[in-house]
Amino acid sequence: MDLRFIIYIIFGVLPSLTWLFYYLRKDVHPESNGNVIKIFLLGAFVTLPVFFIQIGLNSLLEKIAMPALLSSLLYWFLVIALTEELFKFLVVKLKVIGSSELDEPLDIMLYMVISALGFAALENILYLFSPLDGISFADLINRTLMISFIRFIGATFLHTLCAGTIGYFLALGICKSQKRYLFTGFSIAVLLHGLYNFSIMTLEGVLKIAVPVAILILLAYFVITGFEKLKKLKSVCKIKIWQNN
Repeated sequence: MDLRFIIYIIFGVLPSLTWLFYYLRKDVHPESNGNVIKIFLLGAFVTLPVFFIQIGLNSLLEKIAMPALLSSLLYWFLVIALTEELFKFLVVKLKVIGSSELDEPLDIMLYMVISALGFAALENILYLFSPLDGISFADLINRTLMISFIRFIGATFLHTLCAGTIGYFLALGICKSQKRYLFTGFSIAVLLHGLYNFSIMTLEGVLKIAVPVAILILLAYFVITGFEKLKKLKSVCKIKIWQNN
């Protein structure tokens, strides 16, 4: 295998692994390594169908005559944000909900983050794989390190925060037996995910940086406090509720 490919894989996965270790430390009752690895890999796996779905939806979007701004909004909010959040959620919905391994509300939020980190890992690798013929090894390393760091504090972090937000509301919905919480979580995650991408790719000047940073800070605060709130819910959210949903 080309050394360049190995470097891309290592530095594509590294941001996700760094965040994974951080989030796992927040769980006082650690999940089994097998389940963590399974959800992480499934999160990575769904990146590929999402990629092709996004290509198809974008092709359809380009065939529809509409103002450029509207087209851009539909692309970033629906084609990108909605599909990515939906598939990260489906991993947890199909493989975690109802599992005997799910024994406390915090688990659902944590598994959503793990799924997102798997998704981000493969996304990072694909992002690094671009044709760079003739580039020196030193320039290759510098470029890879820079992209990996930027995605560590940006895209990868965003994926965990949006997924964590959905996980928080999903946990509340299961505990309270109200599906409207999941809709709320999805709406917030898709809206802020889409706005983050839209602002980076479309806005100019100070807003190009200020809006994404504000979104990350807002979501980070929400997810941190969400983890603490779900820890306290364990005593009032019975295990049987999780098994019956």
